[in-house]
Amino acid sequence: MSKIPASEIWPLVHAERLALIDDLGTLTADQWEAPSLCSGWSIHDVAAHLVDNARATISRLLIAMAKAGFNFDRQNDQGVAAEKSATPDGTLQKLVKVAGLRDAPPGPVASRLVEEIAHGEDIRRAVGLKRDYPEMSLELAIKYQAATPQGVGGAKELARKVQLCSQDETFRWGIGPQIAGTRLELLMLLSGRGKHARGLSGPGMAFVR
Repeated sequence: MSKIPASEIWPLVHAERLALIDDLGTLTADQWEAPSLCSGWSIHDVAAHLVDNARATISRLLIAMAKAGFNFDRQNDQGVAAEKSATPDGTLQKLVKVAGLRDAPPGPVASRLVEEIAHGEDIRRAVGLKRDYPEMSLELAIKYQAATPQGVGGAKELARKVQLCSQDETFRWGIGPQIAGTRLELLMLLSGRGKHARGLSGPGMAFVR
């Protein structure tokens, strides 16, 4: 995992929040209520989830988990319900207010970067939007996911069997049969979105369920 300090990762997280706010500002009311890549959640729901994520202090998360009976899915749904405004503009304004926060649950700040990029794609791909993500942000997110067990949202079990390689061959991670693709598509695979990943190839794909 990268030795980059949290103080240098937070600006990358904030940049992703601001970029998504800009993209959400272009959506129609119908697009806000369209299904996202997150099963059962609309684009509006995902935006509300990101508001909840941005406010996730340790104490706030513990209280939310207790209220949800320590069920992550229930806690996420309750967080969406709490932060989702009656109108898309109301939720968008909440996102604006939390964009600069540095709150996070215990663990590496890179987890916040994964959340912003992955959920950003849950929204953008659903409505045909594209973002040119900074390579540094994608690589930090990939490394975090590759070191995090599947049981808590990562893909360590897959990453330890294969080598992840960017198409331009300037980024490699791991040892084993290769999976090649753009950095973004590799991250989609490692964040549980393999069925939405595009253009991945190589013998390492045999290990992808």
